[in-house]
This record gives sequence, structure tokens and C-alpha cells, in this order.
Amino acid sequence: MIKFFKQKNKGPAPYEAGGFRSGFTLVETLIAVSIFTVSILALMSVLASGIANTNYAKRKMIASYLAQEGIEYVRNMRDTYVLYNDDWNKFSNDLNQCNNGGDQACGFGAVLYDIKRCNQLNDCKLYLENGNYSSTGSIDSGFVRKIWKEDIGSGQDDEVKIFSKVEWTQGSGNYEITFSENLFNWQ
Repeated sequence: MIKFFKQKNKGPAPYEAGGFRSGFTLVETLIAVSIFTVSILALMSVLASGIANTNYAKRKMIASYLAQEGIEYVRNMRDTYVLYNDDWNKFSNDLNQCNNGGDQACGFGAVLYDIKRCNQLNDCKLYLENGNYSSTGSIDSGFVRKIWKEDIGSGQDDEVKIFSKVEWTQGSGNYEITFSENLFNWQ
């Protein structure tokens, strides 16, 4: 029997090219596994970055629409005051509490043309309710919209500059977008 085992392990096998049995060594296997792991990690990193960038683009687009909506709201307010009340000065005076941004910025209440000062951060928060963003609701949207007015320094009372700034936090960063527009007494 010993003679049989010795004969079995001698010489090249008929199906092998070099006469030796071929296969992967432990080192080759470890290198192949590490290359595969690094390539999978790189792919996952690219996917995670793409998802984060998509979420940022989505939030920035929503913030742009909300900032533009703030400008449109004030423009509609101006048009209503001038058309129905024939009173540009009342419109301008109602926005006087919203001068110079920062701590003196304003937001809108639940009632039409309800302007309120943003004394605290929560005063200008926007809430999401049934797919709509508003100053009332139960679901925090993560956006804060502040609106303020600056008088134009040309000595004219017939022009104001309106600013609408939307702020949000995403990940570890704070972002903001600000729109502005000059409104005129077109009467």
C-alpha cells in the first residue's frame, strides 16, 4: 500500500502543463480579495456622494422656490395695497418693521398679509402640511424664510428693495439662498 501512495504522487499528472498541480496560493487569494474590496468601497463612495449631491440639489431648488415665493408674496401685497386702497405709503409703512434683515426680518402668518417679526428662530420657520409650506403646521420642513425691506437711498419714497432669504441645515452644513427685487409705486 505504501508503494501505491508513492507512485500516485510521483511525476506530472497528464492534464497539467508544467507537471505541477496549479491553483491559487493564499497570498494570491488575499490580493484578489483586497482588490475586490477596494473597488466595491470606491463604488459605494461614489454612490453615497451622488445621493448626497442629489439631496442638496433638491433642497436648494425648494429653497429657491420658497425665496421667490416670499418676493411674490410682498409684490402681491404691494399690488393689493395700491390697487384697492390707493395707499403705497401704508404698504411701505407696514414693511418698516422688517428693515435691514438679521434680527429685524419678518415672516408671514397664517392670515393674508399678516406680517410678523422674527424675534426668535421659530417665528420664521416653515412647516410642511399636505405638501404645502406655510408658517403654521405640525411638520418642521427644516427651512426658515426671512423677508426684509431696505429703503433705496435716492431720496425717493416710491421705491423699496425687498429681500427674501431661506436658510436650511443639511448634514453638517448650514446653507442659505437670498433673492432680492426692487418694488416701485407704479401708480
